[in-house]
Amino acid sequence: MCGIAGWVLPAGQRPGNALERMAVALAHRGPDDQGFFMAGAGQGAWQVALAHRRLSILDLGGGHQPMADASGTVTIVFNGEIYNFEELRGELEGLGHRFATRSDTEVILGAWRQWGEACPGRLRGMFAFALWDARQEVLFLARDRFGKKPLFLLERPEGLCFASEIKALFEAPGAVAAVATERVADYLAFRYVPGPATLFAGVHKLPPGSSLTWRAGRVIPHTYFRPADREPLGAPLMPEDPVGAFLERLEEAVRIRMVCDVPYGAFLSGGIDSSAVVGLMARLSPYPVKTFAVGFREQRYSELRFAADVARRFGTEHQELVITEQDIRDQLEHITWLRDAPVSEASDVPIFLLAREAARSVKMVLTGEGSDEFLGGYPKHVFERWAGPYQRIPRVLRHSLIEPLAHSLPYRFRRAKTAIGALGLERPEERLPRWFGGLSPAEQREFYRGPPYVAPVAAPPFDAPPGNSALRRILYFDQASWLPDNLLERGDRMTMGASIEGRMPFLDHELAAFVSRLPDRFRVRGRSGKWILRQAMRGILPAGILERPKVGFRVPVNEWFRTSLREYLADHVLGGDSFLRDLFHRAALERVVGEHLRGEQNHERTLWCLLNLDIWHRRCVRPASGASS
Repeated sequence: MCGIAGWVLPAGQRPGNALERMAVALAHRGPDDQGFFMAGAGQGAWQVALAHRRLSILDLGGGHQPMADASGTVTIVFNGEIYNFEELRGELEGLGHRFATRSDTEVILGAWRQWGEACPGRLRGMFAFALWDARQEVLFLARDRFGKKPLFLLERPEGLCFASEIKALFEAPGAVAAVATERVADYLAFRYVPGPATLFAGVHKLPPGSSLTWRAGRVIPHTYFRPADREPLGAPLMPEDPVGAFLERLEEAVRIRMVCDVPYGAFLSGGIDSSAVVGLMARLSPYPVKTFAVGFREQRYSELRFAADVARRFGTEHQELVITEQDIRDQLEHITWLRDAPVSEASDVPIFLLAREAARSVKMVLTGEGSDEFLGGYPKHVFERWAGPYQRIPRVLRHSLIEPLAHSLPYRFRRAKTAIGALGLERPEERLPRWFGGLSPAEQREFYRGPPYVAPVAAPPFDAPPGNSALRRILYFDQASWLPDNLLERGDRMTMGASIEGRMPFLDHELAAFVSRLPDRFRVRGRSGKWILRQAMRGILPAGILERPKVGFRVPVNEWFRTSLREYLADHVLGGDSFLRDLFHRAALERVVGEHLRGEQNHERTLWCLLNLDIWHRRCVRPASGASS
């Protein structure tokens, strides 16, 4: 795990110490080592720069970057882990390549020499890398299939800058932080900004499963992977024992992610996903697994007791952390700086604090991230099947009776309220974001002074062809948007912010491909999701864990907003110097704040979204470019 940055710019630019400043902005991602590379191109017309910050996980003594091949003509900076690097090295050695280190980084160099721009498709793992091939005068950038590792771009008429985090881009020559106001509506609809856009003007993400080639001033993008759930199910894959075949593949995904040269552990929530990972780790490890769990004093939100049950079952070395509302006040601004974006989920705070605690004893953790998005684990994966039947109810009945009645229900009926609010939206590109509590176009018009969000229907995550099932369509949305642009950004920034690495077995692309070839019933049956995982873990996990309904990692901010965070909320949402004052209708802001504080409605998600938009502007836009934390 590392941080990478660099550029290709006209030779007339005077960068000063900009490359070093870009590396400093990424120091938390790689506290163990740093390195730099600069070269000329185009007969002196261009300058190429690469920077690297290293968190040492494999080949501790031999993995220094930037790394060059034996000829010295191809140089790479790499962030991530390649789990099949030993198999690739053997294949490449059979083709005549030779290697001087045990590093997976050197294997990517060999893969480039052998397969060129097709090399990302040969890699199994999580990665973002940039390499400069001096013979071809090509800068090549690539990102892993599901977007586990980040790569941001600042394209300018005169060149291209790239970095693992946006803050480093603003240390590049001539770069200035500015708000992309046209993306605020996207943020309101999703509670995050869907890729490839960001909230910063001129900054975008290299999409998951894609690469980019710079040659003589021309940028050529290429997509090498799309999630399989984008397409309708063809002839299903039906092995003799689908559950056993799934468990075998999941165990392999866990095993290859346990390979490292440093102490490691696992995040354990007490839900089925992280518990399954820990159970399989315990099978494979000759030593007790170190596990880390976080919870709250408010018992109905805390899952510590379930995590403790799993830890006892597998004999782990277990640590617990309890956080309070004061941690929100103390950490939220710093976490916003880590994300370079509004913190869309309150759970970022406990995850960062848990990562910081884990970093005292390990440098790598396995997590259960990604299971829901591939196995159908959210309530919406069950409810979405009812969109068609619900919309056949006469519109006047839905809008004048059912939806107002649902809106008036107490908060304990939150799932029903969310379901009715989403199912009433007839266009999938409006409904799918709404499942996670974003604002519908009608709600945006009430709040927001600008035009509401308009979906790009011909682009991911809405470009699934006709004939796809409701389940596969919504899973594709999750895999192409919610996962890379929110959950994986959270996982990357919160672990790397604490200088540890997070690995996610459920996001193994070979495991995902296996699951996508099974009929829908292996994921969702009746009112329950993740059917195949529950079946596979019988006899391994306690029945109480297997039978628990999906809870989600909820932080009690709805209560804290009414009590200890009341003034904090009002200052950011209604204060005179709030970024929101020129973007939103004051009366609408006052209404949602007032209804929430009086306990009439729970506007927790809307208020969290607004609060963090203002914090982001104060922390990441207003300060001078390159402000550190």
